[in-house]
Parts: sequence; C-alpha cells; structure tokens
Amino acid sequence: MSDFRPFAGERIAVLGLGKAGLPAAARLAAWGADVTCWDDRAEGRAAAEAAGFTLRDSAAGPFTQDALLLSPGIPHILPQPHPAAARAREAGRPILCDVEYLFRAVRAAGSAARFVGITGTNGKSTTTALLHHLLVGAGRVSAVGGNLGPAALGLNMLGSEGVYTLEMSSYSLERIATVGFNVGVMLNLSPDHLDRHGSMAGYAAAKANVFARQGRDDVAVLGQDDELSVAMAGSVTARLVPVSGLRAVPGGVWAAGPMLRDDAGDIADLRDAPALPGSHNAQNAAAATAAGLVLGLDRAGIAAGLASFPGLPHRQERVGTLRGVAFVNDSKATNADSAARALASYDRVVWIAGGIAKEGGIESLAPYFPRIARAILIGRDAPAFAATLAAHGVAHEVAGTLDEALPAAASAAFGGAAPVVLLSPACASFDQFSGFDARGDHFRTLVQAMGATDIGRAA
Repeated sequence: MSDFRPFAGERIAVLGLGKAGLPAAARLAAWGADVTCWDDRAEGRAAAEAAGFTLRDSAAGPFTQDALLLSPGIPHILPQPHPAAARAREAGRPILCDVEYLFRAVRAAGSAARFVGITGTNGKSTTTALLHHLLVGAGRVSAVGGNLGPAALGLNMLGSEGVYTLEMSSYSLERIATVGFNVGVMLNLSPDHLDRHGSMAGYAAAKANVFARQGRDDVAVLGQDDELSVAMAGSVTARLVPVSGLRAVPGGVWAAGPMLRDDAGDIADLRDAPALPGSHNAQNAAAATAAGLVLGLDRAGIAAGLASFPGLPHRQERVGTLRGVAFVNDSKATNADSAARALASYDRVVWIAGGIAKEGGIESLAPYFPRIARAILIGRDAPAFAATLAAHGVAHEVAGTLDEALPAAASAAFGGAAPVVLLSPACASFDQFSGFDARGDHFRTLVQAMGATDIGRAA
C-alpha cells in the first residue's frame, strides 16, 4: 500500500522517542504526515536523526503543528505538563496517542477490522494476551499490542476479518479522540496513578474512555467484582456483558467455583488452566471468554484455549519447584491491590515484598496476613512494611535485597513454613531495578541458580 497516505499534509509533532515513539514517527511519515521529532534525552534525538527525521523542540516557541503525539509516560496536564504539551494546549491542538492514529488509518483504508480495548487497574495484560491466544488458537487474525507491546503503530494493517487486541492504559485512554472500540473491556478499578489523574474520579474517567463513542452494536464487558467498576454501568451505551470471578452475573460470564459459566451452562473447568490461578484470574478468563464469544469463538475452542494459555512473565509465573516448594514470580504486582490478588490465590506462602510503596502501603492487605507464614522484606520501604506486619503479628525479617531475600525465603519454606515462595512486592521497583520486569528476571535467575545447586547436591 505504498500509495496509502491517510495523513498527507498533516503536521504531527512526535514527543518521546522510546519503544513506541520512533516506530510511530516512521509509520506516520510513511502514511504521508509531515513529522517532526523531539526527545528530551540526547540518545532519543540521536536515534531520530539517524533515522532521517527532522528534530524540532515543540516547547520552543508557539506550537504550529496540527497535533502532538505524546509518549504515554509524559504528562500533559498533571502532575506538571511537559512544556510542549502546554504549548499544544494553548494553541488548541489535540494531544493524541498512537492507537488513535492506527484506528484512523485502518478506517481510512476501508477495513472493518474490529478493535478490542482492554483496561483495568490490574489484569489487563493477562486478559489481552489471553484473548489474543484464544483468537489465534481459533485460526483468527489478531494483532496484539498497545500498552502490552508492541506499539500500536508497529502493528500490521488488517483486513475486515482481523481483530486488534489492544491493552489500553489510562495514559493512552485519555488521549483518544475518535476511537470507538467494538468491544471495550473494563476489568477492575482501584487507586493508582492518582498523581497523573488528580483524583480517583479523574482516574475513573480516563478508564471509562474505553466505552466512549460505542454504539448499540458494540459490546461493553464490565467487571462486577469491585464497586467502582460496577458504577460505570450507568454510562455505558453499548450492550453490557457483566463478568465476575466470584459470583453469578446473569447475562454475562462468571466463575462458579472452578467452573466458568454463562446463561447457557458450563464453558470450561478452570482447574485445567494452570496459568490462571485465583478469583482475579477467573474474572480475567471470564472477560476474555465474553469478548471471544462476541467475536464468534465457539465454547469448546475457548475451553481448549484457556487450558493451553501459557501465562505471562512476572504475573504469577511459576519459575521453579524445588524440594516440593513452588517459586512464583509476581513481580508485576507493583501495588497492594495486585499483591492481594496473588496472596488470595495461595493458602500459605513465604512472601517476598518491598520496594517503593504506593500510598497506603500494605495496610489494605491485612485480611491476607494469616496466609503469610513469614515475610521477607526488601527495598526502600521495607522498614515501613515491617512496622505494619509487626502491628499485625506477622513473622518477618528485613533482608534488604532480592539476593539476600531469596535464600532466607527458601530456607523458611524448605523448613516447612509454606509450600510456596511468592515474590509479589506490592511496590514499584525503581529503588533497586530498572523496572518490574528486571526484578522478576533477577528472581527467576536466582531461583534457577539455586535449583542447579540443589540438583548438584542431590546427585
């Protein structure tokens, strides 16, 4: 489609040239846009220059482009707008994300490919990957990306038979203007990113954009396991399909014990899906199943797909079993609510937690403290976590680093404290790691090294 130029003549400034920004600039230029690039990091600017792009700092002088494509991580309002975003807003120009441009291009090409947007405070990556897995397993054409990766403008153009399965963060959802998802999925809502959205109401409004511009032929899949999500039902204009991992929701998809069901009866036995433990994953499975049914998948194929789903790294990922103890990497649990979902999945654990805590720390996890045989704490806020655990009578120690924590946790587990060592930090990782993925990778490496040592002794 070398003559496909849906953005010919449009002047688009791209700010933030990381994993999404530079591919977006290249795709927009190929589609006819007049693209200028900027990154506050010298290495980002160098990469753009090497790719042949014109560098222009949109914060220097009046904003004269037609739109600003802003990297999701760069704020445009709170807590402090980037100067370029402030200039664009002063000029009345839209600030958009890459999904907006993908949607416009696909529709300009005449394709009726369906767009599925999946969001929620927790579980959106798993649900996105799971739906993609179900679609591909059924022989359907699905392009998966967005917040999960790869970047939206790095995805292939799909014909009318295709499905874009997109994880949507609140950062991206507040920067769409014309996108109307054929299937919008909202899993759950709990406090997060409040510095960026100003309040819980602002965060909820951003998430609710997954249902914006839907018509009566579209579908809104809405989680029923928290009050804030349930409250969104009043603003939904599409056909509502409720989902739950805890209780029956007539007209929707839900888990009744281990069985995933809808009004027509049993769909799948979740005991056959080892990568989806716990009630939160039951809701993720219900949401992916509901979307799959809407998209025409059959029940038997969905059951087979749930059973074969391998899971995602760093999300209750079993990285090894040693001496009968399972080691679980849930490094993606960067807030207490996400850690609660992991703790609820196991009867008894040795828990590794800590890092940079979110507001409120781990006090909200008190109902799960009886499941913790011993806690091993790491990172900046380990002392604060220790104080909370001490107040509740939970056995714990401060290890400091993951390298020190794992041997202590393994020793406790091997001594009979619990059959599971769970890394579910309830914290951001940036005090000790470049991100949750680096933290989880290091945990996996440490477990594998310990396993090799154990195997050597056994021999």
